[in-house]
Amino acid sequence: MSTSPKSRRRVLVGVSTVAAMSLGVGVAAGSRIQSPEDAAAKTAPPKASQITVPVEKKALASKVVGRGDTSFDGAVNVRVETSGLKTPAVVTGKVPAVGSTIKEGKVLLEIAGRPVIGLAGVLPMYRTLSPGSRGPDVLQLEQTLDRLGFDPGTVDAKYDSGTANAVEQLYEAAGYEAPEAEEQLTQAVDGADKAVDQAKNALRQAQAALKQAKATPGKKDFTVEQGQVDDAAENLDDARDELEDAEFKAGTPLPVSEVVFVKSLPRRVDDVKVERGGVVNGVVMSVSGASLVVTVKVDAQTKEQLKTGMAASFDLGDGTIIAATVRRISRNADQYDVVVAPKSLTAAQLERLREANVRVTIPVKSTKGKVLAVPVAALSAGSDGSSRVEVLRDGKVGLIPVKVGLSADGFAEVTATGDAKLTEGDQVVVGT
Repeated sequence: MSTSPKSRRRVLVGVSTVAAMSLGVGVAAGSRIQSPEDAAAKTAPPKASQITVPVEKKALASKVVGRGDTSFDGAVNVRVETSGLKTPAVVTGKVPAVGSTIKEGKVLLEIAGRPVIGLAGVLPMYRTLSPGSRGPDVLQLEQTLDRLGFDPGTVDAKYDSGTANAVEQLYEAAGYEAPEAEEQLTQAVDGADKAVDQAKNALRQAQAALKQAKATPGKKDFTVEQGQVDDAAENLDDARDELEDAEFKAGTPLPVSEVVFVKSLPRRVDDVKVERGGVVNGVVMSVSGASLVVTVKVDAQTKEQLKTGMAASFDLGDGTIIAATVRRISRNADQYDVVVAPKSLTAAQLERLREANVRVTIPVKSTKGKVLAVPVAALSAGSDGSSRVEVLRDGKVGLIPVKVGLSADGFAEVTATGDAKLTEGDQVVVGT
């Protein structure tokens, strides 16, 4: 059977097409076949390389940072000793409002129509003081009066007429009449005054009798009359001394119920325990320092970096930074309370900070200007305990010994030692 030329051409084209397709499939399959070595090479991690950062020139400052609660410094309870009153201890006025400030020499409260004056001192009023009183409480009173500008005379432990005069001035400045001595003392003054008048009359009579005797003709002995004059004069001196003593004892006293000593003033009124018309029984109010403070708790190691008087600051939370000072540091169980006081606050800031929790910063040390600094992670220790850094130069890593200075905020001050050099911009290794 013979085949036509056209049929033969169709067969050849079909065979060529199949061959081409087979070749393409083979090439594709071959490209997907990998040896185990090739597969391992492609999945292996890249070679380790150094992670470096440049040496910087910057100022460093180490600081203690913590959060603290605000409060008003030194809360105390104010008590008024009313045992000396002869009438019920009824509150008649001057009741302070919570949040107000009580000041030294001013009236805190009015009881039975009489003032209760606040003074600064550590010893409480436990007795009425009056001319003739002696003791450390008298000394405290005189020191306080002298500080307030009321001259008590010699500042000692004796309540004398100078002290009494200064107490009168204190009451006058507070807007009240000075307290009076007890009735028996004023009566003693009246009695002594009458005795002086009687002694004066007796002296005048004795002097008149002596004068008459001397005028009597022929009388030459005046011993009796002169003796009467001398006795009368001596009696007058005694009467005057007794009057002076009675007046001294009847000088202005300081009743125990009319003064309260508080460790320091001014202070803020936190709570009032009495009301007008009520009867005083124990604590009349609770007061704290008029100045707001922030208390931060730190451990013993941190405490060793701090001391009273250090500059500090705290953040109001809106970017406002308040300058402050470390006022005191005290132990509290296994921690320490660091009390920080602001230098000044506006009324709005004071209200905002009431019972708040704020971030406190206390700078401890700082470098004098900019120094060479590297991340702390760049430091390593040699076999001898010395410090060093790895520096990458021209693709090679070399060790440079350094002296480490101040560390702060993750950086450390470094200075190359020996013949080695370290400059700003050098790349130090911090990891791989």
